[in-house]
Amino acid sequence: MYVLINSIGILVVLGLAYFLSFNKREIAFKPILILLVLQAITTWFMLSTSIGGKVITLVSDFFLWLISSSMSGINFVFGDFAPLDGSTFTFFMNVLMPIIFVVTFFDILTYFGILPMIINGFGWVFSKITKMPRFESFYAVQVMFLGNNEALAVTREQLNKMDDKRLLTIAMISMSCVSAGMLGGYLQLLDPKYVLTAIPLNALGTLIITSLINPYKVTKEEDIVYKPAKEERGNFFDMISTSMMTGGRLALIIAVMLIGFVSLITAANSFLGLLHDDLALENIFGILFSPLSLLMGVEFSQILAVGQLMGVKIVLNEFVAMTNLSELLSGFNPHTEAVATTFLVSFCNFATIGIILGSVQSLFGDMKAKFIAKYTWLLLLSGILVSSLTAMIVGLFVW
Repeated sequence: MYVLINSIGILVVLGLAYFLSFNKREIAFKPILILLVLQAITTWFMLSTSIGGKVITLVSDFFLWLISSSMSGINFVFGDFAPLDGSTFTFFMNVLMPIIFVVTFFDILTYFGILPMIINGFGWVFSKITKMPRFESFYAVQVMFLGNNEALAVTREQLNKMDDKRLLTIAMISMSCVSAGMLGGYLQLLDPKYVLTAIPLNALGTLIITSLINPYKVTKEEDIVYKPAKEERGNFFDMISTSMMTGGRLALIIAVMLIGFVSLITAANSFLGLLHDDLALENIFGILFSPLSLLMGVEFSQILAVGQLMGVKIVLNEFVAMTNLSELLSGFNPHTEAVATTFLVSFCNFATIGIILGSVQSLFGDMKAKFIAKYTWLLLLSGILVSSLTAMIVGLFVW
């Protein structure tokens, strides 16, 4: 019964993307079918094979090592507020502060060309297998590791030469990204196997959804990937200092947003409670998103709770939703945990739209920003469809 509903949910998501298409005649269905098969194979490999399990363990251990390394610096500054033995856990010290070192570490990998080599390699494989445009494939892989504004910034030279239609696709892809700097925090809050499975599925899923909504053909002359010159890298120590400051600002921004959003929710719920004892933002979110959680094959008794998590993630941000999910996991069955967790692993929320619009305006000017701004609703909806597709594909393998 639930497997059938989950399967119908996948068809509904694809059908909605098809319904939203700007040009249904231009849709290339063969690459989309290949991408769907790759999603299924990736999920099976990550969740059902011993090699996939070892990959998850290795990646998870690597990020835990990064966090452990970062804690030495945090302990040096904050002392007993951040003990090295892990006897005290606070969200700010153990989840947000490590972002400073993690961002710096991955910027070092980028500086020496290691991360770009990995991204280019995966992007090349994507484009060869799926016959998708090289840059779109490259960018979908890039957003597996970089935040949306970073990914837009490092590809600005090529994006400046693209038409508005391709830029819109890139903006939609940016809604489904994460960043390596955030993964350490995600892995401390949620099951690593679902977090690390969701990331490649989002990259594949965003190509599926954007290919349905915004199809177009790219000429051979346009099908290139820009490579920055070596002299653009600048000084190594300047880069490290900038990265540390960037990571610190990012951690503080997230802290400020969490304090503000959680406080707003509490205040709003206090006012709503005056109208009715059961009236709260979480319940409103749960009702609005319960049809989506139903289509994920969630048990009827858990539909409202999963809908609440989805609404919190989209309206506020994923960290608030992940914190809420970690408190509910004991009451969830494996399928519900899998679909709820994988849905939350992306930057798809209202705040991300503002970040993308701000990045487009600063990098490409007002005209491009105004064009993308006309489709802000589409950015959010495409991101929701990608997250839903990821959750539903994973749901087929976990019961």
